[in-house]
Amino acid sequence: MAHTDETTVRVAMVGAGYFSQFHMDAWGRMPRAQLAGVCDRNLETAKATGATAYDDLEAMLAAVKPDILDVVVPPVAHAETLRIAFQAGVSHIICQKPFCQTLEEARKIVAEAEAAGVTLVVHENFRFQPWFRFIKGVIDAGALGELQQVSFRLRPGDGQGPRAYLDRQPYFQKMERLLIHETAVHFIDTYRYLLGDPEAVYADLRRLNPVIVGEDAGFFIMDHPNGVRSLFDGNRHIDHVATNTRWTMGEALVEGTKGVLELRGDGTVWKRDFGSLERTCVFTPTPQGFAGDCVYALQEHVVAGVLDGAPFENLAADYLTVVAIEEAVYRSAAEGCKLAL
Repeated sequence: MAHTDETTVRVAMVGAGYFSQFHMDAWGRMPRAQLAGVCDRNLETAKATGATAYDDLEAMLAAVKPDILDVVVPPVAHAETLRIAFQAGVSHIICQKPFCQTLEEARKIVAEAEAAGVTLVVHENFRFQPWFRFIKGVIDAGALGELQQVSFRLRPGDGQGPRAYLDRQPYFQKMERLLIHETAVHFIDTYRYLLGDPEAVYADLRRLNPVIVGEDAGFFIMDHPNGVRSLFDGNRHIDHVATNTRWTMGEALVEGTKGVLELRGDGTVWKRDFGSLERTCVFTPTPQGFAGDCVYALQEHVVAGVLDGAPFENLAADYLTVVAIEEAVYRSAAEGCKLAL
């Protein structure tokens, strides 16, 4: 159903909630993409984006005939939305994370996408944050010596009190699974990107704020190839040193036998050689967009795949591994034991 111009892509977007503003901003700055329509069940919300507005997804797809459908709805609506798009013959779809509601549902959707010949990419943007792309290059170059461990302290400081999340993403309060399902999946995927697929996981999770349903603090440790370990230490009640605590969401250490990289809350990366007291700033990110402009980077990556035939990262079939690891994290926490993956 796609249009025929081979120099640009037509994009349609479904979902005009809080996070869609970052998708809109990125599409609007992209020279090879044209945002041709936005659909939301609330027509006024769709109109507020300034794009051609729809409140019926089938009608928008028939009118716009997009090359790419950008799905920016909550997980509870993923399966139904994607099935409508498959039926309409959309060839390329980006779907926000968390991907679907369960591993079983995600597997069904992936199978249906493959049967329909659809390229389905999960909008997992943290691996596209420029500081993690930089860190990956340093690791791969061997500049830290023998890599031993990577840790991330998630400290957005948005989880305290009865009004936690209500001003931005109120459905967070009702999610039965919050810290891992909604947020730490970013780091499961980023650790896979940096270190390779983990072989085991141990998790310990808890709920600190009584007004929410799910967990909002906890740890997990994963064993990666070559003896490398990753640690995720998340607490949504506590903040970190940053003008915008959502820019990096926290701080990281990447530690090897020859040196350490330190990710700070402003997105800069600092390097310290083993045995030295000196820290040197080795990376400074763009101040534009969301979180190092990672939404733009992911969307441009998909455009390059459609127009140039570049390989896709975050294909949904591969992303099933992230969903499976997420399930193992919850199971490990429930059973109080380390699980092989």
